[in-house]
Amino acid sequence: MAKFGGLSPFLVLFMLLSCSVTGQNVSVSEMVPAMFVFGDSLVDNGNNNHLASFAKANYFPYGIDFIGGPTGRFTNGYTVVDEIAELLGLPLIPAYVEASEDEVLHGVNYASAAAGILDATGGNFIGRIPLDEQIRNFENTLDEITGNLGADYMATALPRCIFSVGMGNNDYLNNYLMPNYPTRNQYNSQQYADLLAQTYNQQLTSLYNLGARKFVISGLGLMGCIPNILARSATGSCSEEVNSLVQLFNQNVKTMLSNFNTNLPGAKFIFVDTSRMFRDILVNARSYGFTVVDTGCCGIGRNRGQITCLPFQTPCLNRNQYVFWDAFHPTEAMNILLAKMAFNGNQSFCLSYEYQATC
Repeated sequence: MAKFGGLSPFLVLFMLLSCSVTGQNVSVSEMVPAMFVFGDSLVDNGNNNHLASFAKANYFPYGIDFIGGPTGRFTNGYTVVDEIAELLGLPLIPAYVEASEDEVLHGVNYASAAAGILDATGGNFIGRIPLDEQIRNFENTLDEITGNLGADYMATALPRCIFSVGMGNNDYLNNYLMPNYPTRNQYNSQQYADLLAQTYNQQLTSLYNLGARKFVISGLGLMGCIPNILARSATGSCSEEVNSLVQLFNQNVKTMLSNFNTNLPGAKFIFVDTSRMFRDILVNARSYGFTVVDTGCCGIGRNRGQITCLPFQTPCLNRNQYVFWDAFHPTEAMNILLAKMAFNGNQSFCLSYEYQATC
């Protein structure tokens, strides 16, 4: 097995992929043919805009720093996957509901705010696109591309595409921790983490069976330290109870990915340790350029986290110094940093398994 020294395993995956795209009508500046994105509001870029949903961000001041203004991104500018796309040499990946026939060749973003691993998650927001439905939408995209370019093209291109998946946040914030949901009475914390892992396993296996081979799976961040949770604390401290739920989920996902890499032929999975990255940034905030780590740039109430950013509310001016944009979501500055840490960082933040130098 080849050794790659101090290179990020995330970057190693792209290096291996880039060796094999020559002659496949992929720009020399593009490290992969395409990226397909599955997730929630952390990476949603407009799929909820046309839904009958309370989970929308297609209004000012969301997008205040984005060249296109408000688009449905739940931040002031770039999301993590926007930055990753640029690092890969790809154009920004279009939302599924807006992607043109030509745009889908570089990938599609299926993410939906309030969506979860479980179909019932996020029901308080009415409209959302759960992961199972996101995968069905991906099947529609496959049919479209295959119809236009043929099965032979898909057979060679799809295994080299990146599949970015980040789910689970809402299964806690908008399910397990919601008082009007019964799940906390039905499952203890380990049982619920196991239920999510079992369902997630089936969903990722479905993507594999559809032809996906190169996966980047984002773990949950420190949800116990977001402004919405801090606003509920009498002391203003992070919730260790919530962070312990994150730890159980992330450990299950790591075990699942290890099994995938062992048992799924040709599969390459990377776990991005978002929780560890967040902790490092919060502890060393000033060295990363942040001065505010516990308050949203836009929002109402304690920590600006009790009510999220409202239409035409005036946000903070020094947005690049804030970790959080609103009650739940990072600023563009934080998203770009997280993307670069995952892409270029060390193995403290990205966990990979058994890469073979095949190019």
